[in-house]
Amino acid sequence: MVSQLANLIFSLDTYVIHFVVTLCDRLARLMSSYARSDDSYSSRVGEWVRAVASFISSRGNEYFCEIDEDYLTDRFNLTGLNADVQYYQYALDLVTDVFDLDCEDDMREQIEKSARHLYGLVHARYITTTRGLAKMLDKYKKGDFGKCPRVLCTAHPLLPTGMSDNPHIQSVKLYCARCEDLYNPKSSRHAQIDGAYFGTSFTNILYQVYPALVPEKTKERYEPRVFGFRVHAAAALERWQDGRRREMCGRLRRCGVGGVFGGEGDGEGDDGGEGEGGEEEMEVEEEEEGGVGEGGMGMVE
Repeated sequence: MVSQLANLIFSLDTYVIHFVVTLCDRLARLMSSYARSDDSYSSRVGEWVRAVASFISSRGNEYFCEIDEDYLTDRFNLTGLNADVQYYQYALDLVTDVFDLDCEDDMREQIEKSARHLYGLVHARYITTTRGLAKMLDKYKKGDFGKCPRVLCTAHPLLPTGMSDNPHIQSVKLYCARCEDLYNPKSSRHAQIDGAYFGTSFTNILYQVYPALVPEKTKERYEPRVFGFRVHAAAALERWQDGRRREMCGRLRRCGVGGVFGGEGDGEGDDGGEGEGGEEEMEVEEEEEGGVGEGGMGMVE
């Protein structure tokens, strides 16, 4: 009885030892496979980062920021883009660096063009996210988008913006928050970038998320002077209003409409005979020139 019990215990120990050894062997193989997959994933991520960095660092692409691979591979972020991009799947594979199609040079050139277009459309969506805004903010602070050419803005940094969210409408423009105006890029390479790659909402979202970036609106204005004397603003405004009135009277007379401004205006001399409707356009132009000469003395303080 004792010997049988001893044999049973020995057999159980052998079974347990065999089970533990087998389990350890399988765990070792599993860890090894995970290590290899991690190495391949790290290698693929490294290739992706190098490819995107090469694209952004190339001349003409300085306005773009690097899109995270996680964002680019999320199908939800690409919703609706397949209708705007030719060879969509091939272009996506090329952007994510998994493209392995053996094709002719002409087709590959078309796929590369579609890949650039796809990256730009995704870029317009990415820069409105938290990470995208942070990356564009960093480029904004460095002045990568250029400085405002207006002298009184004192080289305020610019932001790229689009005039439309639809592609192939208009090229990218540069927005200055100080003078609230738009400018064309200096470089011809940047001037060829589609405005849809930045969209119409990016600049407004950036200033709402980072309100401290909103600059003080400049109160300085260029004051025209003649021999050191300021041009009188009231006289200039009055001159402009008189000119617009003469133009309106001339258009109304050509349409056969007279006496619109009442009797007082008809007897002032510059619009005399307005109710008759028989004066020619040449007389209006001559009176306009005469009015400019008469108002010239009142333009300088």
